[in-house]
Amino acid sequence: MIRLRRVLPALVLSCLAAATWAQAERPPAAVTVVTMQPETVTLTTTLPGRVLASAEAEVRPQVAGVIIERLFTEGGRVEAGDELYRIDPASYEAALAQAEASVAQAQAQLDAAEREAARVQTLLDRNVASQQVVDDATAARDAAQAALQVAEAGLRSAQIELDRTIIRARLSGEIGLSRTSRGALVTASQAEPLAVIRNIDPVYVDVTQSAADLLAWRRGHVDQAMQKADRTVTLTLPDGEAYDQTGTLTAAEPHVDEQTGVVMLRMEFDNPEKLLLPGMYVQVEMPTGTAEGVFLAPQEGVSRDRRGRPTALVVNAENVVEERQLTVLQDRGAHWVVSDGLQAGDRLIVAGLQKTAPGATVTPEERARNADTAQGDAPVEKADASAAAETATE
Repeated sequence: MIRLRRVLPALVLSCLAAATWAQAERPPAAVTVVTMQPETVTLTTTLPGRVLASAEAEVRPQVAGVIIERLFTEGGRVEAGDELYRIDPASYEAALAQAEASVAQAQAQLDAAEREAARVQTLLDRNVASQQVVDDATAARDAAQAALQVAEAGLRSAQIELDRTIIRARLSGEIGLSRTSRGALVTASQAEPLAVIRNIDPVYVDVTQSAADLLAWRRGHVDQAMQKADRTVTLTLPDGEAYDQTGTLTAAEPHVDEQTGVVMLRMEFDNPEKLLLPGMYVQVEMPTGTAEGVFLAPQEGVSRDRRGRPTALVVNAENVVEERQLTVLQDRGAHWVVSDGLQAGDRLIVAGLQKTAPGATVTPEERARNADTAQGDAPVEKADASAAAETATE
């Protein structure tokens, strides 16, 4: 028993010495880092919106009658002036023939009145007829001339009515489904259109923005002498994919909604492949300002503490790990836009975080450029404003 008591302390001391020696011989943990450099970044905000046709025309009849033919393909493209529908023209052709007869009759009466006026004037020159007779003949001639003008106006009206039995496109664009069919009776005052033509290249996207954000945006861009490029916006499709055409901010509604406090903004996008359809829900990325001297920190290298504040681990010049508290403005693709907490040349740990802690010595290895997410990703959503504000005041 005495010998066992003497052996146990020696054995424990031997194990502790071996563990200490192994720890002393263990090399520093290897971590992957990205060296931070300041950049100038355009800040953006994400705004939901709806796609609208840049022009829209409802096809409506201007005369009453029965549809006898439809002359377009539903969902296809039509050009201004193309024939779309034909209405039975029989009654309008009869009205035109009657108007032509009225013109001929009025012309004959005018010719007779002119001959009578000329004859009476000859008699007056010979002192055979009185002035009263001449005046009556002249008045009859003038009345016949006015009657001819009325008949000609009726003829033009009848011709217009007949021409309107062929319903033509008033706009070039994509025509929708026909809402009537052959044999249907239509009227000039009906509420339902026969079809709708929409021009969807280009298209408009209407979005809403708070009045406060709009004021800040306008003030910032006025100070920078805003150029046309500052109005360039990008768009995200409903399936989450980025739209390959950039758009332009064209107008802002000069009115703030009393109930919601928002302003309507309008963007214009080219739509050569007809991917954007009216009524489609999309998201628009609009520039809100420019941040200079900020850092694009990979998101995998940023975490949050128990209070929700963004933090990161960096490797200093002695290869010792330091913890930094960050101020995040927003996210940009796979990066956070950091305005405070990092310095030029800081090596941000992006891999191996679980193997190290603040104060530990590590072996940093720079991440290959092709392994890093391109920093030119399209700008995306606005970061959590409350978190950023809390970080800025800490």
